[in-house]
This record gives sequence, structure tokens and C-alpha cells, in this order.
Amino acid sequence: MDPAFWNATCAILIPGILLASWIDYSQKRVPNWLNLTLILVGLAVQAWFFGWSGVATGMLGLLTGFGLLIVPWMMNGMGAGDVKLMAAIGVWLGPLLTLYSFGLGAMIGGVTAVAMIMSTGRLRMACVNIGLIIAKCSSRETVFSDVGSAKSFGVTSQLLPYGVPLAGGTLIVMAARTFGWWGI
Repeated sequence: MDPAFWNATCAILIPGILLASWIDYSQKRVPNWLNLTLILVGLAVQAWFFGWSGVATGMLGLLTGFGLLIVPWMMNGMGAGDVKLMAAIGVWLGPLLTLYSFGLGAMIGGVTAVAMIMSTGRLRMACVNIGLIIAKCSSRETVFSDVGSAKSFGVTSQLLPYGVPLAGGTLIVMAARTFGWWGI
């Protein structure tokens, strides 16, 4: 990967995902203007450095990021802003690093969710909610309904702003790529 492209990626994507995660944390949403800006600038930077093959790589990354979270969104398990943020990250990182970023973000999100549940004493309610999600997934009629959706849990649970763990996973992947922690 071209070092100049990687420097541009770090200079633009890091502040972008930090802003997205802060807005998601404070407002429980990732704004469309920010996701669209990251996507369009990412495609332009890909084109500048790599031409049409860069645009193709960016689009494959976008589709990878989008594809990873579209089903959870369709099941009402997360907001559309998180899906679009992962797609925007994909434009910059390409398909493989997007997969790594998502995987690490999912692990960070899981650990964070468990910590949130334990620190608020809501283990019993979390178990009830997990049972409802399992029941939701076992029926074609309910899998994409509001039954067991993130919003339907209301005051029984704390919603995790998923842009935060997605940004965390992306930052780890970017650091690993920058400092050569593993062969990516």
C-alpha cells in the first residue's frame, strides 16, 4: 500500500471516525452528512492515488462494510448510521481490513455490552432480552419486525452506541497496519 495513501487515510479517517463515535455516544446517531463525506472523500482519495482500481477497491470495501451490518439493521438491532459508518470505513480500508476492523469492533462491542450490563445490575433483564432476540430469530414472521428490536427494549436496557466500538476496532487495525503489528 502506498505510504502517501496511508498517510492521507490516517489524516482523514481517524478524525472522521472519532467525530462519528463522539456524536454517536452523545446523540445516539451517526449523521448522514459525516458518513457521506467520508465515503465521497474516500473514493476521491482512492481515485487520486490508484485510479479506477482504487475506486473499485473502495467500492468493494464499502460493500463489505455495508454487507456486514445490513442484516442486523434490517432486524432492528442497530441504527442505519452505524451501517453507513462501517461502509464509509470500508471505502478507506478496502475489503480485508474492513473485515478485521469489524471483527475487532464486534469484540470491543461485546466486552463493552457485558461491562455495561454488569455495572448497572441488569443481568436478569439482559437474559430476558437475549431470550426475546433468540425467539425473534426463530420465526420468519418476527425476524425483521420490531419485536425484540433495540428500541423496543426501552428502559430495560442501555443502548450501546455502536459507532464507538466500530471506531475502536478501526483504530486498532490502523495502528496494526501503521506499526506492522501483524502482516496487514
